[in-house]
Amino acid sequence: MRIDNEIKLDYKDVLIRPKRSILKSRKQVDLNRTYTFRNSGQSWTGVPIMAANMDGVGTFNMAHQLSQMGLFTCITKQNTAKDWYNQFQANPNLVAISVGTNIEEYKKARVIIDSNSLNWICIDIANGYSEHFVDFVRMVRNDYPDLNIIAGNVVTADMTQELILAGADVVKVGIGPGSVCTTRIQTGVGYPQLSAVIECADAAHGLGGHIIADGGCTCPGDVAKAFGAGADFVMLGGMLAGHDEGGGEIIEVNGKHLIQFYGMSSDTAMKKHNGGVANYRSSEGRTVRIPYKGNVEATVRDLLGGIRSTCTYVGAPTLKQLSKCTTFIRCTQQFNSVFI
Repeated sequence: MRIDNEIKLDYKDVLIRPKRSILKSRKQVDLNRTYTFRNSGQSWTGVPIMAANMDGVGTFNMAHQLSQMGLFTCITKQNTAKDWYNQFQANPNLVAISVGTNIEEYKKARVIIDSNSLNWICIDIANGYSEHFVDFVRMVRNDYPDLNIIAGNVVTADMTQELILAGADVVKVGIGPGSVCTTRIQTGVGYPQLSAVIECADAAHGLGGHIIADGGCTCPGDVAKAFGAGADFVMLGGMLAGHDEGGGEIIEVNGKHLIQFYGMSSDTAMKKHNGGVANYRSSEGRTVRIPYKGNVEATVRDLLGGIRSTCTYVGAPTLKQLSKCTTFIRCTQQFNSVFI
């Protein structure tokens, strides 16, 4: 046992210090990024914000809408080849198929990848620290030398580097920060998300790799902080939940319209997709009802407007330059919540 006494920070623990700027308007800020990936050798251009592969978020309707705005979607694991054939209508460079490490499920995913000419795969498990997971990433890279591979989740520099060396192009960073994740409560395991992003981004960039900041964002300012901390992509679950494109039944309670949202390790998800919670594990996710938000376009425009405003505050004409212009200051209060 050892104790690391170095202070680790979350998004709520910091603000971004403003700096002099020559930008006259938010209109001047370019939020598109172009990346060339270390292992696939492929180039990608878009707005590097991703919808998480969660029920109510990573849907085909969400992918169709977000792709029109240049944003990315990781489709949920449970869709069949028939679902892809009937519903897939987004830009294939802005969509990833999601898989775990089950070989039979991977075989089914290969059929979908080949038949739809997909460019991305998201290899997604809760605990990216197992040797089995690294071996699986290496196998997928051998099967698809030119495919863009996302792999995670991890929160430390060493595993970020190991996954990149095994064949991942983009490493997903985050254990426990999500709005409907209870991993930290059930296991005591986790890492404050801002520090995880800073440390993993530094490790990945040293090898020519990239990372996704996955989880913990509650507002556009948090997304801007993730980019300022060095994230190449930011993945959103709760912020994109509750919209028409996510599906789900709208429930009226005391005159308010709500939609159910739950973590993918919750008992709700496991009952829906696996028939129940296995007797050797416990639920690590919440099931909540959140306000119905209508069409996702309005939410995305508000989000992008906030990030553009961040860039104008620090003098960054492009999203690429935001991290170079970012200085974090520690704080005890992120905003005034008296009327919330």
